Amino acid sequence: MNSIASFIKYQRKQAKLTQEELALKAGVGLRFIRELEQGKMSIQLDKVQVVLDLFGFVLTPSKQRLDPYFIYSNYLNKGVKISLKNKLIKYGILIEEIRNNGEIVSWRFLPNKHAISYNEKPDIKLTEILNNEEIMEIELQ
Repeated sequence: MNSIASFIKYQRKQAKLTQEELALKAGVGLRFIRELEQGKMSIQLDKVQVVLDLFGFVLTPSKQRLDPYFIYSNYLNKGVKISLKNKLIKYGILIEEIRNNGEIVSWRFLPNKHAISYNEKPDIKLTEILNNEEIMEIELQ
C-alpha cells in the first residue's frame, strides 16, 4: 500500500466514514475510493485532491519516508523492533500517535524494559517520543 492510500484510509476511519459515504461526500465513485485505498498506481490526481480536500489536506510533493499511516494501521499497540536512522535499535510498543495539524509526526513509544511497570501503573515518564523522520525501519517483534 502506498502512502496516499494509507493516508486516505486512515483519514476516512478517523472521520468514521464508510467507503460508500466518502465516495458520496467527495462526489466520486465507490470504485475510485476502493482503488485509491488499495494503492492503485494509475488514478486521477484531480479526484485524489477532491478527496483530500474533504479532510483539509492538499496533494504536495515531499521527501520519501516511512508512511506514518501505514505504521498506525499495522504497528500501533503491538510489539515492534524499530531501527532508527542513527543506527540504534529499539524494542517496545508504539502506544500512541502524536499529531501536528492533523498529520502524524511522532510516536509515544514504550520500551520493553518499562512495559511491566507501565502496565501496573501507567506513567508517561516511562515512555519516549520517537519522531517519524527518525525511523528507518519497523517490524513486528
